[in-house]
Amino acid sequence: MPDIVPAEIERYAEAHTTPPPAYLEALADETRTTLAAPGMMVGPVEGQVLQMLVFLSSARRVLEIGTFSGYSALSMAAGLPDDGHILTCEVDPRHAEVARRHIASSPFADRIEVRLGRALDTVRGLDGPFDLVFIDADKGGYVDYYEAVLPKLAPRGVIVADNTLWSGAVADEADVHELTKDVRAFNDHVINDPRVVCAQMTVRDGMTLIRRA
Repeated sequence: MPDIVPAEIERYAEAHTTPPPAYLEALADETRTTLAAPGMMVGPVEGQVLQMLVFLSSARRVLEIGTFSGYSALSMAAGLPDDGHILTCEVDPRHAEVARRHIASSPFADRIEVRLGRALDTVRGLDGPFDLVFIDADKGGYVDYYEAVLPKLAPRGVIVADNTLWSGAVADEADVHELTKDVRAFNDHVINDPRVVCAQMTVRDGMTLIRRA
């Protein structure tokens, strides 16, 4: 699938974004060399955007659906206040192992908990409110994740959904791939939901910001 932003613009943006610390570089290197589909990892620009959103919203309780190797959780942790906490949900034991190991050796080991299991099962057992929720898991589950977390969102909380432009494929009516249809269905569900206000951004693979109306 085509990139949303030309590669030279992405490189320029990355060069003018505060670079990730050494512990995130080490995590990124292991992800690229040892895990399948390393493109699922958020990059340094999106990582800094997530950190900025946590910081600007003064989020204390963060919920993440889809840990992968932990890059996004560790990025967000740097924006938390001292008493902040991230609960991140991961279904793949190998991904959870990598994430836990890198989190444990980071400065934020006491602020991040990796919960292994089906995210919907985990979310159903959680009490809100959450100040920020980051959804970045299986695309077919996005609507269900959204509906599960919206009632647990703080009054001024934000939901961030990743990959919502799906490398631009969502705008190609000829693309009828199941994953493309899943992302389109989520985007349509959100824009037609009178309970929320949303903004879709062209950061990396598309990020949608959602708040209560």
